[in-house]
Amino acid sequence: MPISRRRLIAAAPLAAGLAVAPSVVRAQAPGRVVIIGGGFGGASAARFARDRFPHLDVTLIEQSRSFTTCPYGNLVLAGRRDIGSITFGYERLAARGVRLVHQRAVAIDPQRKQVRLADGVDVPYDRLVVSPGIDLRWGAIEGYDEAASARMPHCWVPGLQPVTALAEQLRAMPQGGTFVMAIPDNPFRCPPGPYERISMVAEYLKRHNPRAKIIALDAKNGFSKQPLFQDAWAELYPGMIEWRGASNDGRVMAVNPATMECVTEFGDRVKGDVVNVIPPQMAARIARDAGLAAQSGWCPIKPATFESAQVPDIWVLGDASIAAPMPKSGFAANTQAKHAIACIAASLAGQAPPPAVYFNTCYSHVGEDYGISIVGVYRGGTQLTEVEGSGGISPRNSALEGERRAEHRRLEALYADGWYDAITGEMFG
Repeated sequence: MPISRRRLIAAAPLAAGLAVAPSVVRAQAPGRVVIIGGGFGGASAARFARDRFPHLDVTLIEQSRSFTTCPYGNLVLAGRRDIGSITFGYERLAARGVRLVHQRAVAIDPQRKQVRLADGVDVPYDRLVVSPGIDLRWGAIEGYDEAASARMPHCWVPGLQPVTALAEQLRAMPQGGTFVMAIPDNPFRCPPGPYERISMVAEYLKRHNPRAKIIALDAKNGFSKQPLFQDAWAELYPGMIEWRGASNDGRVMAVNPATMECVTEFGDRVKGDVVNVIPPQMAARIARDAGLAAQSGWCPIKPATFESAQVPDIWVLGDASIAAPMPKSGFAANTQAKHAIACIAASLAGQAPPPAVYFNTCYSHVGEDYGISIVGVYRGGTQLTEVEGSGGISPRNSALEGERRAEHRRLEALYADGWYDAITGEMFG
């Protein structure tokens, strides 16, 4: 298959770092950079800071001693991955000179430039990176609280509830049973994630429970890579998946864990043997308590730097930030982290920030040897904009015929594996 500009972007997760580093090579002023959160944004920031700006003193505050990725978690449902294969430790970051603090950050004092830890110790900073991820909006769906999630798992925050909780229920589902998923309105973590999950559940059911049904209740009328997903569902899982958008009474307003029912906007009661509820979300509490979040619950940033729009000398990355049209994805957080660190190094040296260029690649597995993707390039100035013609989605089935279509989808799945290995190796290798 010819290598297009789009494919080069999709296949090169390190491109963002190469893009920003040369423009700040003169920035050599020392400074204490503290990073809260060890996910795609925080771990990427720590690694990039140590590799490109070794004069910086870097501290990573992360309560957990390991990180389980949301990407590739859905493959655990299909039986293609185990949880250990998507879980990574921080030892190699420590070996690179990152100071690791495995405690919970409980407060930020922007005036004193300190982060308070759970044990009461204050960690001083000159520049702070906040990449804390998300909190779930318990109660946004009537009846859905943390207790309800034991029967109706979300499995959307690995540190709170691993995807294995849903996998266990899926494997115990009766033959011919019904899997129900409630999907939130935008914005939320990983826009294609629920639809890859539907696909991976369908792949498992096709092999082990072929008479089962999947009902997806969606608070939106459209979703990321929708034509590609629906092409694949029709081809791979005919008759198994029913997707209902908001205009078709797909918005879930309430749930009843006792009866395993979802109640839609217009009163339909949809019962499942397994019910996966993905509730609305917001930035994690540490960001909200520090005054970094707007009324929406998400954190506004300056598009040219990803510095907080509300509190100086703090950068907010990843899912917690308001960065549309960039999605809340792992690769988006990775590229934001590299640019933020370059801007921090420049600010400590009294230099102007480098030009703001961001990248995103998002692959989805839809079936065995079947992958699809969406990519984009973004610029930040007074606002974030997608560069016209910079990316797009994989070609639809109608544009690919016979063996060519199968080979294209197989290669996309291979590219997805390569992307995952490269980005996790960069963060934790």
